[in-house]
Amino acid sequence: MTKYDSIIRGARVVLRDHVDELDIGITNGKITALSADLKADDGTEIIEAAGLTAMPGVVDIHVHFNEPGLASWEGFRAGSASLAAGGITTYVDMPLNGVPPTTSPEAWDKKMKAAKGQSYVDYAFWGGLVPGNRQQLTHLAQSGAAGFKAFMSEPGGEGEDIFARADDHTLLDGMHEIARLNHVLALHAEDEGMVAELGARSIAERKTGPMDYVQSRPAKAEVLAVSRALQYGEQTGCPLHFVHISTREALELIAEAKRRGQDVTSETCPHYLTLTDQDVVQLGAVAKCAPPLRSRAEQEKLWDALTLGLIDVIASDHSPCPPSMKQSSNFFEIWGGISGAQSTLLIMLDEGYLRRHINLPLLGRVLALQPARRLGLESKGEIAIGKDADLVLIDWNKSTTLKTEDLLYTHKQSPYVGRTFACTIEEVYCRGFRVYGAEAGLSHEPAGQFIAAGSYGTIGMRGTEGAS
Repeated sequence: MTKYDSIIRGARVVLRDHVDELDIGITNGKITALSADLKADDGTEIIEAAGLTAMPGVVDIHVHFNEPGLASWEGFRAGSASLAAGGITTYVDMPLNGVPPTTSPEAWDKKMKAAKGQSYVDYAFWGGLVPGNRQQLTHLAQSGAAGFKAFMSEPGGEGEDIFARADDHTLLDGMHEIARLNHVLALHAEDEGMVAELGARSIAERKTGPMDYVQSRPAKAEVLAVSRALQYGEQTGCPLHFVHISTREALELIAEAKRRGQDVTSETCPHYLTLTDQDVVQLGAVAKCAPPLRSRAEQEKLWDALTLGLIDVIASDHSPCPPSMKQSSNFFEIWGGISGAQSTLLIMLDEGYLRRHINLPLLGRVLALQPARRLGLESKGEIAIGKDADLVLIDWNKSTTLKTEDLLYTHKQSPYVGRTFACTIEEVYCRGFRVYGAEAGLSHEPAGQFIAAGSYGTIGMRGTEGAS
């Protein structure tokens, strides 16, 4: 008889393409059995989960924890705690806004040191592509970088250690090198010329309110940048991943490139699926981001795109900052970034599954399997034999209202405070270890491990696995 360290008994298990009532056997942090009525010996921990749903732990490939250097903005310990409470069991941290940004071997080493022993869940890192660092990319890839990130518009920030925008020469040069390294380039795609001109004009005319900011970064700026980057990707053979896409037109461009055989994937975020430009007016600074929130009509087009399989990845783009940076009468001066990672899974289950009847396997794929595959995190992303036992138990019979004191971020600010979700995250496991329970709270000590990413992976046939 197979020996199991633990068995999760009787849950409805969300698999890659269907849901089934199964026991989950776990040995040495891995899933070793999926079957009804698994037999246990005397030493096996039995976790009774009848009436609960087991989902794969979310793989959030877009967070900003701002270490080293800016731990006061968030930090690995607080950031990973919030992820654990939100059902996210693996994250990939962006190269900014740490000081220094992760664009060199020295910066990589500082980041590794800052994260060691501080994360409640497993983690990997993006490297950065900035002007002048092509020669650093090989070392970053060999150190285990999951991929590289570049900005096509100005990222913002002050001082010598900012993350610089990649001009066209840097993009083309970097894409050649990243293709050679068999890695992925993630892009913040907004046309700098357009957003700089519109922003300057708005400020000159003293139009500095929330909607003035939104209108200064129109959908066309995203579409222009995506189109140009796709051309560069086709020219260089570099695999591309577009982060936080906010418009259906940009998704259609990416889908058309896939049909031509280009290796490219798309990502959107819960805030584009849940909040609109009217929330920027009503909620103010906590809802400022770039690209900005769009109209209700555009939001509906994104939900439709998700059901059609045009969106490959849902990621949080968790981007916190001190409250003082969210205070100004000039909306252009406010730090742009939404703190929302702790709510990602609940938003998608509440808005996607319960309200819009998007099936759970599709949500599991865009939240876990496809992001893990894209970045070569081979042990993550699905409930399957041989994978890490990264699991979230959901209770559909309990609702939960997010209160400020529930937030585990360093700074307790979020546009979702006060929102009621029609389900609850009951327990969260990372490699079979309980990292969070609704009653017990967080595990006592962080035990997350760094994952050195392999070469990038495609998602299905050079794109999404599609809806079902």
